[in-house]
Formats: sequence, structure tokens, C-alpha cells
Amino acid sequence: MSWGTELWDQFDNLEKHTQWGIEFVEKYTKFVKERSEIEINYAKQIRNLSKKYQPKKNSREEEESKYTFCRAFVTTLNELNDYAGQHEVIAENLTSQIITELMRYLQELKSERKSHFHDGRKAQQHIESSWKQLESSKRKFERDCKEADRAQQYFEKMDADINVTKADVEKARQQAQVRHQMASDSKGDYSSYLQKFNQEQNEHYYTIIPNIFQKLQDMEERRIERIGVCMKTFADVDRQVLPIVGKCLDGMTKGAESIDPKTDSQQVVESYKSGFEPPGDVEFEDYGQAMKRTASETSLSNTREAKEKPTGKSKGKLWPFIKNKNKLSLKLGSGPEDFSHLPPEQRRKKLQGKIDEINKDIQKEMDQRDALTKMKDVYIKNPQMGDPASVDPRLTEIGQNIEKLQFEVQKFEGWLAEVEERMPSKSDTHRRSGIYETQNSTTVSNNCAQDRESPDGSYTEEQNSETQVKANTTPNPNPNPTPAPPTSTTPEFDDEFDDEETLPTIGTCKALYPFEGHNEGTIALAEGELLYVIEEDKGDGWTRVRRNEDEEGYVPTSYVEVFLETNAKDS
Repeated sequence: MSWGTELWDQFDNLEKHTQWGIEFVEKYTKFVKERSEIEINYAKQIRNLSKKYQPKKNSREEEESKYTFCRAFVTTLNELNDYAGQHEVIAENLTSQIITELMRYLQELKSERKSHFHDGRKAQQHIESSWKQLESSKRKFERDCKEADRAQQYFEKMDADINVTKADVEKARQQAQVRHQMASDSKGDYSSYLQKFNQEQNEHYYTIIPNIFQKLQDMEERRIERIGVCMKTFADVDRQVLPIVGKCLDGMTKGAESIDPKTDSQQVVESYKSGFEPPGDVEFEDYGQAMKRTASETSLSNTREAKEKPTGKSKGKLWPFIKNKNKLSLKLGSGPEDFSHLPPEQRRKKLQGKIDEINKDIQKEMDQRDALTKMKDVYIKNPQMGDPASVDPRLTEIGQNIEKLQFEVQKFEGWLAEVEERMPSKSDTHRRSGIYETQNSTTVSNNCAQDRESPDGSYTEEQNSETQVKANTTPNPNPNPTPAPPTSTTPEFDDEFDDEETLPTIGTCKALYPFEGHNEGTIALAEGELLYVIEEDKGDGWTRVRRNEDEEGYVPTSYVEVFLETNAKDS
């Protein structure tokens, strides 16, 4: 089927159809462009989602990264970010392989179509001009024939009239001959134009127009083929990224499969294990016998005495499921360098980590020293490469750094050995209070206990256990110079089930500056506000205050002006 032969008389319809084809290409280009924009926006939203849930650079998130399910979630976020990248690739490929190509092709298509229809109109005008010439020669031939007929009739009339002179007859005869000659010439011109027109018309409808329409048909078929290629590319662009998208999904699946509940449960143990032994049985105290009671090593009264000692401020918890609102769960400041504010197991882990970190720094310094030593040897052998003495200051500095780091290692190793000696072994089923006391001097115990007294979420049970150790190993059952107030004959279970005894007021304070108190365990201040002081600053920069019965917490010492009562200062 050829447009030139089948549609030789449908010039206007072909013009409309090819224009519609160009408009379709423009519509498809707009469709792909909008799809590309959707992919870009989708990728941007996915990236923002991944970034929003990425772990922040703080200690809490670092602690969470120890768990397999947290690491699996991070893996999912990273893979999701790569997944977003593949949608960006889709948008880029749609733009480069379809949109840009179609925009350029549209310009070519419009130019080609314009050229073909220009040729068609030119051919149409030419055949119409030839037709007008033919019509003109035809009308002239018709007029000349009529004039010749009239001249012939006039001659015959004159010739038949006897009254007409011979001269007039001759004149009429010559006029008729002239008219016949003109008619004959017109006939020849008409015949010539007719032949020419038929030839041009034949060429127009069987050669020129078919060629132009064939070019239009070829142009239209190329347009349709190009659209088909673009639609195939549209699908292939997605298909090309499927392997990488599949890898992203495989990565998410692998991350999910790496979750190990047992490992996470063990990690909870390692994170929160204190290293203390559970309390032993409470010994029976016979109040019916008139004898001096000996403090049992696990008695609650002894715990009460330990709490009331000047060196301590809180008591150990025998029932772990009772909530203690006065203990802080967040760290408000940095703890002591030896991590003595932590329970034994946590302290051991921190010290070991610190030792490993310092050993890595020592190794780095030693590597630098070895490299500089080799460089110095090269300079000594080849003085033109450099001055050996220029390396000496840096070598001296590195040597000092190594000595300093080694001293740090020894210091932390000493603390680690102290902790490991004091930690009860797993096979030991009894309280090792006596062993604790024999391995650690009273001075060390007091210093550690003092260090552990801080409002930054510190653990105080270790100090409490040390106090119990002293009580158990000292011959005098009551080592305090000032006798403790008499206790009730009723066991103190009620005290233990309460969060903590309400501390007495030892003074007042006035807020010098406003304090927001966002961290748990702190209390907000308004400038000029008056509050009650219930615990002095122990050297860690925090003072414990009370606003009312239900509202108390820690505030920065530098933010308040403290007025202690006289008896509190004396004590």
C-alpha cells in the first residue's frame, strides 16, 4: 500500500494526519519528562527518609549499634539510599536516552514535513497553472472558431447578393480566410497545450505526487518506529537497574537475616552486668536473748547504717523491680578517669577498652618512629637528600609521646588488675566480703566510694558493698564513732520498697540564672527562685535540691547561691 497511489487525492487529510503525528511525539516526550521528574522526587524523598533515620553521632546511638537488629536497620537504611540512587539513574537515562533524543528528532521531523508539503503545494500550483493555460487556449480556440463561422456566413451572404459589388465580396472572402487561419492557429495552440497539460498531469499524479507522498509515508513510518524504540527504551531503562535494585533488596534481606535474638540478649548482659553477687540470706536476729547483736553481713539494718554513714548517700537495691525516682539514668557529666563510678563488670570493660585504645595509639607512634628512623638512615647515607639532624626533634617528640602513653597504659592496667582482683569469680557462690577487705585498703575503698558519689547516673551499690565489707571484717560491729539511731524492732522491708527515704533539708538556695533541666534527674530553675537544698555538691558540680514533696532533682552548683544551715555545716 502506497500513499501516492491510494491517497493521491487526500493531500489535506495527510497534512492533518502528519501534524497529529508530530503532536503525539510531543505528548509522549512530555509524558517521559513527567515520569523522570517523578523518579527524581521519589529518589529525593527516599534519600531524605534514609537520612532522617540514620543513627546520630551520640553515645546513645553508638550504644544501640551493638545490637544486631539495630545494625540490620542501619543496613536497610544504607541499602535504601542505594535504592534511591537507582531511581536517579532511571531519571538520568530517561532524560538522556529518550527526552533529549526526541526533542532533537522533533525538530528534524517538523523541518522534513514542512519541506515535503512545500514541494507538494508547489507541484499543485504548477498543475493548476497548466490547467489555466489549457483553459485559456481552449476558450481562444472556441472564440476563433465562432468568428471564422460568422466570417464564412457573411462571405456567403455577400457572394449571393447581386447588389453587392465584386470588391465587397472579395473583401468578405479575405476576411473569412483570415478568420479560418486564426481558428486553425488557435486549434494548434490548444492541441499543443492539451498535450502538454496531459503530460504534466500524468507526471503530477503518477510521479511527483506519489514521490512526495512516499516521502511523507517514509517519514511517518520512521516516526512510528522511533516512538516504538523509545517505548522499548522506557521499559529497558527500568530493567537495567533491576539487578542493582535486587542487590539492594538482597542486602536488606541479608541484614534482616543477620538479626540474632540470642546475641542481642547476651549484649544486654554485657552492657548492664554489674558484677555484684545477689544478696545472701537474711540472718535471724533473736531479740529474745539479752545479748549484743552482731551485724550480719546481709542485714537490712546494716544496709541502713551504711546509708547513714557520712561517706555514702544511697543504699543498694535488694529488689530490682522497685523504681527509684531519685537515681539518674542519664550521664550529666564525665565520670572519674578510672571509671570508679561504674559497677565492677562495666568498669572492667571500660578500662580494657581504654587500654586497647592507648595501645593502638602507641603502635601508631612506634610506626612513625620506625619510618623516621629509616628516613634518618637514608639521610646519613645520602646527605644530599636531607639533613639527618632535621629528623631528631620529631623523634624526640614521638619518644616522649610513647613514654606518656605507656605510663597511661600502666595506670589503667593497675586499675584493671584492681577490679579483676575484687570481682567475684563465677564459681564462687558465697559473698567474698572479707576477701574484698583484705585485698583493698580502707583508704582505697574510701577514695573509690567518694569518687562514685556523683549525680550523673552513677552506680552506688559498689560503695555500699564496700561498707558492708568493713562492717563484716571489723571486730567492732558498729565502726562509726557516732552510734546510729535506734532502729525499730520491725524489719525494714517497707523502707526498701519505697523508692528512697526522703532526705532532710540542709539549707536553701537562690537561683542566679535560669536552667532548663532537660536531662532526666535534673530540675528546671527560674532566675531568683528559692529552693531547699537536700544534698551538697560532692565535687562533681551538681547540687541536689527540692521544690516540693514530689519535685526534686539536681541543678548546676554554679547556677545557684547556697545557704546551708549551721548544724549542716558542723556535720
